[in-house]
Amino acid sequence: MTARTAGFTTIVLGAGAAGLMAAATAGQAGARVLVLDHAPHAGRKILISGGGRCNFTNMDTGAGQFLSANPHFAKSALARYTPADFLALVQRHRIPWHEKAAGQLFCDRSARDIVDMLRRECAAGQVDVRVSHRIIDVTRDGAGQYRVETDHGIFHAPNLIVATGGLSIPKLGATGLAHDIARRFGLRIVAPAPALVPLTFGAQDREWMEPLAGLSVTVGITCHEGEGRLARQATFRDGMVFTHRGLSGPAILQASSYWQPGQALDIDLLPGIDAGRRLQEIKRDRPRAGGVAMLSMLLPQRLAQLMAQAHLPDGQLAGMPDAVLANVGRILSGWRLNPHGTEGYVKAEVTRGGVDTDCLSSRDMQARDVPGLFMVGEAVDVTGWLGGYNFQWAWASGHAAGQAAAERGG
Repeated sequence: MTARTAGFTTIVLGAGAAGLMAAATAGQAGARVLVLDHAPHAGRKILISGGGRCNFTNMDTGAGQFLSANPHFAKSALARYTPADFLALVQRHRIPWHEKAAGQLFCDRSARDIVDMLRRECAAGQVDVRVSHRIIDVTRDGAGQYRVETDHGIFHAPNLIVATGGLSIPKLGATGLAHDIARRFGLRIVAPAPALVPLTFGAQDREWMEPLAGLSVTVGITCHEGEGRLARQATFRDGMVFTHRGLSGPAILQASSYWQPGQALDIDLLPGIDAGRRLQEIKRDRPRAGGVAMLSMLLPQRLAQLMAQAHLPDGQLAGMPDAVLANVGRILSGWRLNPHGTEGYVKAEVTRGGVDTDCLSSRDMQARDVPGLFMVGEAVDVTGWLGGYNFQWAWASGHAAGQAAAERGG
């Protein structure tokens, strides 16, 4: 891609989802845009997403599917660039897609289609995209010009959009650059942590968990966030998978975004079922059955054996007190486990926390006290659920910043 002959009015750091959307939006609105990325190719995280098919949005997206110290912050950008808007872009580029689960849209062929689409949109706005450019320093002079020093030269512009993401998946080149730049310009950071990540357990728990490795079961997990008027809860009913180090699967990944060190995790092994009543029914219908046989009607065999050994006496159901079954029912509906930690940024799909939203305008993602500085995407303290929500935040926040940068001009 070739740059316009005049100087740049906007520099975008990061050629990922939010950065390319911001660049394309600004370029097509008349801004002279330069995109810089240290990676050798644009959109590397997009390419591995969704098993290589890219879950590029979720049609049910709303602010309620995002975690943030300010749960209202995402509303403006999400309302102004919706999943329907992005889907229209996908369809205009004739990219085949399908709905895999309720609201979750994926490419039929490859995530490469989304990257190529964004590159074509950038080309339509005459955006200059330069990869393999390592950022050395970012400053702002007295005239309000941002100065970006790279290993390939120095670039200037009155607008700077930071879209370098969070700390997740370091093998793709993730760094803390966005947080470093934010701190340099006086923006606060909400403590980052891995999110949408498997949970790990201590040695004592792993001893009984390891024989269950590979086992999958549908569970329900209710998570809590915030306090007082901002308190919210969300219940996830999805798959959970036992691993050699702990727990994974969609339900666990969702819960991990809410989980804090030291917290217990309450897991409903029979979501939608009154476990106590169901156990009483089995006792009535099959009084000669043993505990393992009874639980095997409700749980995978290996898990049923573990639960029976831990919580049921030997013998047939006919001689088992109702109080024992009631207690087992409570355990099945609220199995309390204590995670030790997470698999970290190496396995995390996104980063929780980031640039404090109190420092940004919810309308255009611009720093309130630093004119021309925009923070977008995963760099910001807005973290979506699993299922395409984080991509929609990237598109919406990038679009908002791109529009504002173009309007601000040079």
